[in-house]
Amino acid sequence: MKRRNFLSLSAGAAAATGLAACGKSGPGDSSSGGGSGDKDAAGYWFLSGPPGEPIRQGAVDRFNKANSANQIKVTAIQNDAYKDKLKTSLGAGQAPSIIWGWGGGGLKSYVDAGQVDDLTDWFGQNAAVKDRLFKASFGPATIDKKIYAMPCETVQPIVMLYNKEAFEKAGVAAPPQTWAELMSILPKFNEKGIAPFSLGGQSRWTNMMWLEFLFDRIGGPEVMDAVYGGQKDAWNNPAAIDALTKTQELVNAKGFIKGFSSITADSNADQALLYRGKAAMELHGSWSYGIIKAEGGNFIKDGKLGFFNFPAVDGGKGDPTNTYGNAGQYLSIYSKASEHQKETAKKFFTSLLDDTEQEGWIQTGGVPIVQDAKAKLAASPDAEFLNFVFDVSSKAAAFGQSWDQALSPSSAETLLDNIAKLFQLQVTPQQFATNMNAVIGK
Repeated sequence: MKRRNFLSLSAGAAAATGLAACGKSGPGDSSSGGGSGDKDAAGYWFLSGPPGEPIRQGAVDRFNKANSANQIKVTAIQNDAYKDKLKTSLGAGQAPSIIWGWGGGGLKSYVDAGQVDDLTDWFGQNAAVKDRLFKASFGPATIDKKIYAMPCETVQPIVMLYNKEAFEKAGVAAPPQTWAELMSILPKFNEKGIAPFSLGGQSRWTNMMWLEFLFDRIGGPEVMDAVYGGQKDAWNNPAAIDALTKTQELVNAKGFIKGFSSITADSNADQALLYRGKAAMELHGSWSYGIIKAEGGNFIKDGKLGFFNFPAVDGGKGDPTNTYGNAGQYLSIYSKASEHQKETAKKFFTSLLDDTEQEGWIQTGGVPIVQDAKAKLAASPDAEFLNFVFDVSSKAAAFGQSWDQALSPSSAETLLDNIAKLFQLQVTPQQFATNMNAVIGK
């Protein structure tokens, strides 16, 4: 998720090349405008690497070709570096005109600082733009009942992926449907020299996905709602302590690949462990399908990839249809951009998710956040997975946003730090809760 915080992507070289090529464009775009003498081009930063970068670039190229008077200059930046660079640029008053992000807590921090424009009236005047998108996608774009971002791209629930061949080798007939079943099959994989789960633990947000689901499955959405609402000692909820305890039980049971804390998500090494048969399963965002399709050879084509929803926890209060992840991605307009740059950004928003872009996301295993997108899925060779993602997203009783996106940036950093320590068994569940209670509301 930076990360993606959720799209763990690579291509650092491409990012470096993009940064080196950038010149100065105008107010609010000191690092992303300019070439070709257009000093008022709208800067646009987004994540580099497959599968998203070429699709985002294509959308800009089509727009630039059709709008000679409104040009966009892009910079592609590697996932884990993106947030830090954006934070620095905002602090220096030199952010891009178009700010790519995940909504939620990060967006709220921009709103509180007056760094992004209120788009509520614009959406009111452009109802057709809003009405064609998933209603759920506007949740993370809305702060205090006002819309500050344009939802875009794809819906990305977190799902369980598994290697069917690894299951056969271990003699495991089917994916686990409950937490008890999940714990019971760990020895079968380990005995065959196959790690039960792949995990890019160095990136930290990958570990977080486990907690998101366990908190939800055990205690329901109310547990984190109390945290978001600033309730004192909310992390001490018995369901939270239970989830934290179960997480460390999974670590101690050798549930994850050896050395997981040194594996990065940006390298896509976690996906590689799955399709190379070194690990049997992986909990990750649905965008992983596109990465595996691009980098995993014939793994998907040969029918070796399976998928299922996170198991239920016996006695848990949470609805087993609940999911977590990204209800969309988001584009905001930098408040210090010039009026021409803002005009360009809004015009660009109306061009997003055209048929070409939708087909692009579908070809990479993504589900566009467009109401009628399902009609386009049937013709895809990836229709089985895409329909699974569509159903998980549309049938979820609750679609929670990734914690490090829903929380403020400062609280999110404390969270990620403590998650790493939890998985490395450096803090107890109670110590984790105490550390997190100290930053509630900050």
